[in-house]
Amino acid sequence: MRLVEVPPGAKVFNDIVKWLTARGVSLLGSRVLAVRGRRSGEMRTIVVNLFIHEGERYLLAPRGHTQWVRNLRAAGEAELRLGGRVEHVEAIEVADPDKPPLIRLYLRKWAWEVGMFFDGLHRDSPEEELLAAAPGFPVFRIVERRS
Repeated sequence: MRLVEVPPGAKVFNDIVKWLTARGVSLLGSRVLAVRGRRSGEMRTIVVNLFIHEGERYLLAPRGHTQWVRNLRAAGEAELRLGGRVEHVEAIEVADPDKPPLIRLYLRKWAWEVGMFFDGLHRDSPEEELLAAAPGFPVFRIVERRS
């Protein structure tokens, strides 16, 4: 299991992005993810970077198997919020062999923000390195929740 310590300035940055996103200002796809806690049953929120690859939407966890990842796995569904807009979604976990192009795209968009969590990987890393790292980076395909 891969957990990485958050640098001191990252919390302040995340709080600012969360505040802006909650007010309807998305920074490069930012959303507030609200997911029910697997133990508490309470809604938990975190800012995530939603991105699109080949017409599908995805979330990637740059810090590894965090609490939001565990909660999303358990719940299978969540809310994506941007300002007052709330979208009810289902999350389908992506298999490790399918992750390299998603990791590469994520690094192209957000390495400036989260590159420190990728242990030397970058957008031009060889496919084999991305595949070897894939188990440490949970990825979910996001689809609109069916009623």
